[in-house]
Amino acid sequence: MSAAFFDLDKTVIAKSSTLAFSRPFYKGGLVNRRAVLKASYAQFVYLLQGADEDSMDKMRDYLKALCAGWSVQQVHDIVAETLHELIDPLVYAEALELFEEHRPAGREIVIVASSGEEMVGPIGEMLGVDRVIATRMEVAEGCYTGEIAFYAYGENKATAITELAADRGWDLADCYAYSDSDTDVPLLSAVGHPVAVNPDKALRRHASENDWPVRVFAKPVRASRRVPTPPGPPVAYAGVLTVAALLALAWALGRRPRTNG
Repeated sequence: MSAAFFDLDKTVIAKSSTLAFSRPFYKGGLVNRRAVLKASYAQFVYLLQGADEDSMDKMRDYLKALCAGWSVQQVHDIVAETLHELIDPLVYAEALELFEEHRPAGREIVIVASSGEEMVGPIGEMLGVDRVIATRMEVAEGCYTGEIAFYAYGENKATAITELAADRGWDLADCYAYSDSDTDVPLLSAVGHPVAVNPDKALRRHASENDWPVRVFAKPVRASRRVPTPPGPPVAYAGVLTVAALLALAWALGRRPRTNG
């Protein structure tokens, strides 16, 4: 037994998972119209450039103020109501094909994403994966406090999969990992079979220097037509029970268009 670890955005799905929920969050009263417009711009920039370390740091810091006081149940309800409409058409066929290749080889499918578990968890269930690792926020009396309990990013992703592998008895040398971002080099370096998928410039360069395979995913499909309803227990959340939303939207609000001169 071993595992195949997948980043989510631009690796399994064609967009930012969190930015995709900006309009439903607006309708639910969690963010304002200005935030939705900025999220649309950020989605465009993200698809072209990805999110570097500086952007992710801004996103993390903004999140603390953005989500403080939000009802956890309201966020879960919004995601549940809009998940299939928003995410189902965005799943890469190539990712689903890899799921189907790894399972017969005895590998569990694990999504490792920086977005909040209340989005990553339901997406994982929709896709029938075995486990997810995601960011979590501290919660008190049913609301987010604004403090981050675990940030699934950078070295933290590598630490999380190392701990999970030890718990499951996996040899990471036998495991695979897939990601599009240079910020996931620690995750990719932790396994014996790293693969760069739709890589940003920095990851493409790193993959070339280290002879890592590079793959292009370019065919989004409706996952519901390809993924049967998974039998048995729901997807396991690897060490996370309640976590934050809108990490990527926070990046959108903290980012400004670049200007010349």
